[in-house]
Amino acid sequence: MRGLIALLCALVLAGCTRPPAIQQQESYVFGTRVEVLVVDPDPQKGRSAAAAVLREFDRLHRAYHAWQPSELTALNDAIAAGRPHRVSPEMAGLIREAQDLARRGDYLFDPGIGRLIALWGFQSDEFKAELPPPDAIQAWLKAHPSIADLTVQDDTVTSRNRQVALDFGGYLKGVALDRAAAILKGQGVHNALINIGGNILALGDKAGRKWKVGIQHPRQPGPLATLELNDGEAIGTSGDYQRYFEVGGRRYPHLLDPRTGYPATHTQAVTVLIPGGADAGTRSDASSKPVFIAGPETWRGEARKLGIEAVLRVDADGSVSVTEALGRRLEFVSPRPPLHVLP
Repeated sequence: MRGLIALLCALVLAGCTRPPAIQQQESYVFGTRVEVLVVDPDPQKGRSAAAAVLREFDRLHRAYHAWQPSELTALNDAIAAGRPHRVSPEMAGLIREAQDLARRGDYLFDPGIGRLIALWGFQSDEFKAELPPPDAIQAWLKAHPSIADLTVQDDTVTSRNRQVALDFGGYLKGVALDRAAAILKGQGVHNALINIGGNILALGDKAGRKWKVGIQHPRQPGPLATLELNDGEAIGTSGDYQRYFEVGGRRYPHLLDPRTGYPATHTQAVTVLIPGGADAGTRSDASSKPVFIAGPETWRGEARKLGIEAVLRVDADGSVSVTEALGRRLEFVSPRPPLHVLP
């Protein structure tokens, strides 16, 4: 999300020079650019805490990469072979948590659809502009693999469906946000901003001012709106404007609808704002997907089912809907678009 990241940097680092109290460290992980900004009177403490966060990001990325040798690929190989597989306590916990999130989102967010992702080629950083064979999509739909097919008993995972392949790509960035917050607090840092490719969590403030971030316009450079974040809040955005290809003038984004086997094309972008809490980052990442995929008629009900009141949605035709809870906090960039405000 280069546009959003550049905008974020411009907003939080506005001015000719960075105040000495702000420490910034960056990396490339989870297939995107990440940055950690820490405000602390002790620069060394800030640098040390930010470095610890980036080390944890790297560990999570390597341990749970779905397409390079990792603990996750070992599990997927075992599922395909039809045999039980022992996993770490951490992975067992992640699977249980992801199962709960998927169930609450009507399985529109489902980390068990790795084989469908591979059919479309979205597992790669670079993908070809070609459609998968329709019969392959139909075969996948007939098998109907889902993370719900997994059973976790103590540290052993079994599956009733060999077609399940886990991909935590729509979930792990949110987990990483929460891990980062815990690490920073554990090291005595209470003012920071963590950005993982546009998934953002704020701690405290920026030297007495709230952290201010931008929400990327899905079809234009720059922001659609800006938002000031309170302590502990997280935002997650799902959009069709970063990972996609076009065939015959039609856009095919990476956000796949498990009900059809095809990308969801009725939405350009969805942003959700999650109140502070131990799982705010996780919820912000995982919850934007089912709201995006649900569609024009049902997205608001899907958000309510997930307990999310602050949502902005941009339809395929470019029209913008926003809930009252989020709309009153947004500052839209001129020219302000026509808005459909929902309770």
